[in-house]
Amino acid sequence: MSEVPEAVSREDERPSRASEAFFGRRRGKALRSGQSAALASGLGRYGLDLSSPAPDDLRRLLSSPVEGVRLEIGFGGGEHLLHEATTRPGTGFIGVEPFVNGMAKMAAALERQPLANIRLFHDDATLLLDWLPAASLDGIDLLYPDPWPKKRHWKRRFVNAANLDRFARALKPGGRFRFASDIDTYVNWTLLHCRAHPAFEWQAHEAADWHTPYEGWPGTRYEAKALREGRPPAYLTFLRS
Repeated sequence: MSEVPEAVSREDERPSRASEAFFGRRRGKALRSGQSAALASGLGRYGLDLSSPAPDDLRRLLSSPVEGVRLEIGFGGGEHLLHEATTRPGTGFIGVEPFVNGMAKMAAALERQPLANIRLFHDDATLLLDWLPAASLDGIDLLYPDPWPKKRHWKRRFVNAANLDRFARALKPGGRFRFASDIDTYVNWTLLHCRAHPAFEWQAHEAADWHTPYEGWPGTRYEAKALREGRPPAYLTFLRS
């Protein structure tokens, strides 16, 4: 594994909301008219409005009965989120994606195949995490997040002490935080931060565990690219104590 920081510092790693964010650009190619229409319609139907208090029971956010609710932060093109929501209709899902093009793609997919067990948030995930009630989530997925590979940008990585505090507050006891990445410095970084946080316990019993995809894992386009380029992914799971 590659270089990791020697110690965890909350102040050094916390970005200023006014000048920096945990994600990069918000837009890619200009949306076509059909994509813009799907985005507006999708956010109108599935988008979460944080101006009102969150319900005590997140299951009330969904239009179908579900047993629990999971959160995926930065769903990208939505391959994993759509797969999970489609194959697990008894579970509710909240997907967060600040990138306009990714959200537009998701909205178009939901226009073709509406799902009653999904809601979307098109902004900074920390805003949503602060809005959620305590102990309300069954799981959090952070899959192939922006690695911010340059050392001076490491403070912009989503995994940090402050956000793990947010995860710990929002997750139910026994809930799982799952993290996947093909960037070894970010894998080491995540292991270090979760090890330093009292609320999380790494669920690995043998060396092969963290290189074995999650059960039912559909893969993503980004992961396929990483494998083609010789970067083996790591799949980490942490249990909320």
